[in-house]
Amino acid sequence: MPRKAITLLFVAAWLVFAPAGAAQTIPDSLRQGLSWQIALERAGFSPGVIDGKCAWKTGLALHEFQLSRNLPVTGQPDDATRAALGVDPSNVLAMYCVQQSDLDKLGPVPKKWVDKADMDYLGYPSLDEELAEQFHCTRGLLATLNPGKNVAHLAVGQSLVIPNLGNISVTRGDKVEISLSKKYVRVLSADGRPVGLFFCSVAKHREKLPSGTARVVTIVNNPTYRFDPRMYPEVKSVHVKLLIPPGPRNPVGLCWIGLNKPGYGMHGTPNAEMIGKTGSHGCFRLANWDAVRLGKMIRVGTPVVFLP
Repeated sequence: MPRKAITLLFVAAWLVFAPAGAAQTIPDSLRQGLSWQIALERAGFSPGVIDGKCAWKTGLALHEFQLSRNLPVTGQPDDATRAALGVDPSNVLAMYCVQQSDLDKLGPVPKKWVDKADMDYLGYPSLDEELAEQFHCTRGLLATLNPGKNVAHLAVGQSLVIPNLGNISVTRGDKVEISLSKKYVRVLSADGRPVGLFFCSVAKHREKLPSGTARVVTIVNNPTYRFDPRMYPEVKSVHVKLLIPPGPRNPVGLCWIGLNKPGYGMHGTPNAEMIGKTGSHGCFRLANWDAVRLGKMIRVGTPVVFLP
């Protein structure tokens, strides 16, 4: 059965290409870095959270993309990869006007579990966090692209420069591999070709790392979260299970992909910039946008293989 390709159209009513002047205000090295990261993001091979700095995550994404297109596999930028990705340094920025829908996603995020359970929705604590997640980038990049503006306190109708993500392609996969040491989620086609790559956090304690194989049993967007104090020995003040409401700052983010290993799944996280730097209680944390995209690439029954 042929893979089913899906294209998510990144469309916003107030999104336009940035004027040439805006593009000229950033260093050429940043523009070049953004052009490669954005092209990889569009192709479904995550370079990590977009920041314009092409480090090892960008290199691994290049490696996987080259494999997927039968290009010479170097993990380095070259002319053939540039052409296949459609890398375009002149088209990395766009202007975006803040809308009421952005502000509607904001809200308090209590620190205590009991207080979280009393909420109806766990939104973004600030506008810069909402915009950074919307455009798959760091808050630091937004600050760099918008000198003199307090991105966290913009009002409806005010504009800012953002990474121009364009159209993001999502391709159906038939198998998932999770590297426990390199902390990535790899999506493969039936013939073993990579069709997507995402970075993740894994269990903090080695005894919680799974082995062998599993399969996907559920995919839920905007999930609620059942807090079980037995899974959080560091929490001493809660002794009953709690139901935590949905929202981008829900502990499992905007998408939950459950596995047939009890207590294990792949899911979004409230803090994309800490992926791979902090450990989980056992699950695999991805950026919210990557978790949602992964949920569209696989289906219930998709096999999952855990690699050392």
